[in-house]
Amino acid sequence: MLDTKLISWALGLFAAISFVVCVFFGLVTPRSLHMHEFLEQVLPAFVWLTWWGFLLGLVESFLYGVYAGLVFCPIYNWLYRRFGADFNPSRRK
Repeated sequence: MLDTKLISWALGLFAAISFVVCVFFGLVTPRSLHMHEFLEQVLPAFVWLTWWGFLLGLVESFLYGVYAGLVFCPIYNWLYRRFGADFNPSRRK
């Protein structure tokens, strides 16, 4: 069984760190390799290379990760309770 709170925080931080890495990558590479067009499409109101846009993108990325954890964990836990023994050879009798 997965802890929803723990997984949600972990995925939120993972998404936020990934966002920072993408922005840093965009700052050190040529414009043709940037991800800014993609980020502007998937993050509402995100504007490339402004402080407001960076902070908003960071918060939105974190919230996307939290959302993934909040949706994934209950589904995983339900499937584990329902079919866990069928997929885990050590629990079969």
